[in-house]
Amino acid sequence: MNRTEADPKGLVRESYAIEGITHWECRSIFVDWALSLPVGADTSAAINVLLEQYAKDAPDHPMSVVLTEGLGAAAAPKRRGGRLGRQVGEA
Repeated sequence: MNRTEADPKGLVRESYAIEGITHWECRSIFVDWALSLPVGADTSAAINVLLEQYAKDAPDHPMSVVLTEGLGAAAAPKRRGGRLGRQVGEA
């Protein structure tokens, strides 16, 4: 995956250019970024590409922190809710 595929709208790139951006603003941008990825995209791979591209030069930037947090969230298993979640445990 390349940088363009990892950040199709350039949202993460732009966040690093915003002077004085806050952690909470970066979290909001992260959600928009995640929603802009194609269905089925490897989120962890995309985050790793972006961290390699931007965080090495700005490790303390709020977006670097949010991306790193996103890696942990991507690895966490998700509970399936609703009807489908209840049917999984049924025989």
